[in-house]
Amino acid sequence: MRAYTDKQNVQAKAYYSDRFFKAPQVPQEKVSSDEVFAADLKSLKEKFKIGKSYIQKGQMVLFVEANDIKEVMKHLRDELEYDFLSELSAIDWLAKSNQFEIFYQMLSMTKRKRLRVKFFINNGDAVESIVDVFKSADWAEREMYDMFGIVANNHPYMKRLIMPDDWTGHPLLKTYPLIGDEAASWYEIDTIFGKEHRAVVGPEIRDTKRVDQKDTKNFARVGSEVAYGAKASNAKTDFSEFQEEGGVTFITRFTKDKQKTLKNRK
Repeated sequence: MRAYTDKQNVQAKAYYSDRFFKAPQVPQEKVSSDEVFAADLKSLKEKFKIGKSYIQKGQMVLFVEANDIKEVMKHLRDELEYDFLSELSAIDWLAKSNQFEIFYQMLSMTKRKRLRVKFFINNGDAVESIVDVFKSADWAEREMYDMFGIVANNHPYMKRLIMPDDWTGHPLLKTYPLIGDEAASWYEIDTIFGKEHRAVVGPEIRDTKRVDQKDTKNFARVGSEVAYGAKASNAKTDFSEFQEEGGVTFITRFTKDKQKTLKNRK
């Protein structure tokens, strides 16, 4: 079994740093170069405080005040014909400025234009839910809470979307370890068998590079679960079929005798 190391405080410090790396930037154009975007920006500036704005890859990007986001979204929908919210999420800049960058990706079906609205919030601050403006924000805001820990105030059902309700931490934070923390490495064992079986089963090894059918020491067994270190006599070792009965129309049925192991990548 792989040597165990304590991971209780593994999320206390960011393990990722871009101190020496500068990502290549996509060129930014002036908003005035596009008549439609220029008119949209003018309309927004008449009602809201707009920060930096520019065009990038054919879409307008603009920064607004966090407290104005709901009214900005209403204005985009009702006045400027941006009728579809395709995505919203966050970017973790905690190691750099202790802030999150929140973005909303908008589409105007009539204008055939895309627009991205952004703002920054400090770590621990919440955002205002826009579910009653765009229904598509419902699961997106829940996912943002689940993955980053950012709460959307006045959301009708603010709870985790992907991870279990009792999960510790938020997996898309840059401080979250790729192999999980203390709670993650024991989650399945504690939930399925109970904490008293930790010594029997051993910690889960979240290593996708190798799955051994007869391995009874790394919790990566396929076909059966036996005691730690026991002989895997009941493991299913003969996988002669790789498709369900009947296969898929127009797809050649793939069997074990047809598989090939490449010595070198082509």
